Amino acid sequence: MSLETRYNLKSPGVKRLMREALELANPTEEYHVCPLEDNLFEWHFTVRGPSETEFEGGYYHGRILLPPQYPMQPPNIILLTPNGRFEVNKKICLSISGFHPETWQPSWSIRTALLALIAFMPSKGAGTIGSLDYTPEERQLLAKKSKSWECPTCGKIADTLVSAEKTPVLTQEENSMLQTITLKTEEDKSEKAPPAEEGDEAETVKSDISQDLRQRNVPSTSQMQTQVVDDILRTSIERSNRDKFWKVIISIIVALIALLVLRRVLFT
Repeated sequence: MSLETRYNLKSPGVKRLMREALELANPTEEYHVCPLEDNLFEWHFTVRGPSETEFEGGYYHGRILLPPQYPMQPPNIILLTPNGRFEVNKKICLSISGFHPETWQPSWSIRTALLALIAFMPSKGAGTIGSLDYTPEERQLLAKKSKSWECPTCGKIADTLVSAEKTPVLTQEENSMLQTITLKTEEDKSEKAPPAEEGDEAETVKSDISQDLRQRNVPSTSQMQTQVVDDILRTSIERSNRDKFWKVIISIIVALIALLVLRRVLFT
């Protein structure tokens, strides 16, 4: 069945997905994603584990389920490869997924969702839906095993990134989002409490109190994601306000010119 008979090619969502499929046709160093041959609203992706983390060297495969209202509504993301950070075969909770439609922006894309997923992998799960808290050693072992993992639909996932091109230049919104996520992840790592000295009860009590206070002040993953979205929203709103201002100015100028021309025609 052809695309013309299966989908409404006049639909904004279908047009958007077809354009994104064309833009993302070639794999990059970090990810590869494409729609299924028989379903434009389900995509399979492979991402490379972020470097200098316990996921380095791993390949992680998953599904992106897009609603008919895309891009006005966010996609759902499901990991299929065991990874120790997210549960497999379960929709995961991120600020760019279907769990948070209130924070989704239509200007974001499938590429934005993949970049956010990669950036969030080293962050703390903090009990969010679909998150896991494996040890670094367990995640490293899963990263090694992932190299031979195969998808029943796509085959061996590591092969999709072998002849990859360089990652395209990030947009301003993507760069801002990834920088914020990176800063939050580094804060998580720096706030780990040092172990108390054995045999010293007073120091142990101090350490426990200090650790408890730090844990209370550590932002949850949901808070981290909300902060990321807030930063991007603020930038988008400021840009939108500037655009509206100049549109009004241009409209006024055009109207004045039209009046002058009309006056010249009528009174000459």
